[in-house]
Amino acid sequence: MGTADASSKDVAFSLAEKKPKVVFVLGGPGSGKGTQCANIVQHFGYTHLSAGDLLRAERDSGSENGNMIQNMMNEGKIVPSEVTIKLLEKAMLESGNDKFLIDGFPRNEENRAAFEAITKIEPELVLVFNCPEEEMERRILNRNQGRDDDNIETIRKRFQVFLESSLPVIEYYKAKGKVREIDATKSIEEVFEAVKVIFSPKDEEVKKCCAIL
Repeated sequence: MGTADASSKDVAFSLAEKKPKVVFVLGGPGSGKGTQCANIVQHFGYTHLSAGDLLRAERDSGSENGNMIQNMMNEGKIVPSEVTIKLLEKAMLESGNDKFLIDGFPRNEENRAAFEAITKIEPELVLVFNCPEEEMERRILNRNQGRDDDNIETIRKRFQVFLESSLPVIEYYKAKGKVREIDATKSIEEVFEAVKVIFSPKDEEVKKCCAIL
């Protein structure tokens, strides 16, 4: 057990040493954050890591961790923060990149505190895609071809959970001046224009201002 603990500490140390640029990406179901993450990857060279995708891949791998994740998901329990964070650390180190979009994490305040404590990394920014419940509902139902009424209930529950659990995380980072909120109700192109302003290097923004003047 001691060896495993030491190994994970080494991983965290080598990752923190690299001083990676981390951006947390938060938004409710149907907010379009996945589409925008793909755009950011393409235009700004970030690596997109989805906490959910990493957990599902580990679950399907048949590893000891994977079996535990499967059991917890079956029981409707939340996978321990440490498990998700270790998967994120491993993916970050293996990517060879130093700029990351972490999508769908931290899901709550406990996730946030654990990430910073374990990795010794604070996000540079927290990108929040704001979209009203009715619009998210409409998008998801269109995407799923409106399967049934249960689907609407599920969407509403997911949205409620997102609001309740993510709000403390957003408020924490707002107090540190790290939150950038995006109006996600607009078209994909318009939303990305707003995203580009956030990710464009500051000297480019200065040049644009001077050109306008």
